[in-house]
Amino acid sequence: QESCPSVKNILLLDSEGKRVAVKYFSDDWPNNASRLTFEKSIFTKTLKTNARSEAEITLLDGYIIVYKFVQDLHFFVTAGDDENELIIANVLQGFADSVGLLLRGDVEKRTALENLDLILLCIDEIIDGGVPNKRALK
Repeated sequence: QESCPSVKNILLLDSEGKRVAVKYFSDDWPNNASRLTFEKSIFTKTLKTNARSEAEITLLDGYIIVYKFVQDLHFFVTAGDDENELIIANVLQGFADSVGLLLRGDVEKRTALENLDLILLCIDEIIDGGVPNKRALK
């Protein structure tokens, strides 16, 4: 099991911290209210950072959060604090790169919402039940 990292959630938020596309793979946040609270706390903690060129890593409430900002979209991948940060960072990079390709380089909220079905399909292809697809780690 050590070779199969587990992702708790994958989040795509706008520049105000509002949901664009999110998917949870664990029961750590059992209801929508707890999920929204978690998303707000992640957004608040990372707001003042500059994660534009490289992914950043932080810890919050016992979770590793790897994140990156592209234009007005904020990409986050959350895992347990015992997971390998480099693998989680690869998942994040795969997600951000895939969204960039799907949106033909126009990575902004409006375009993301117009192509939400593709982004959700992308998330499903990258993460299968909380386990990153091997293709996402390349």
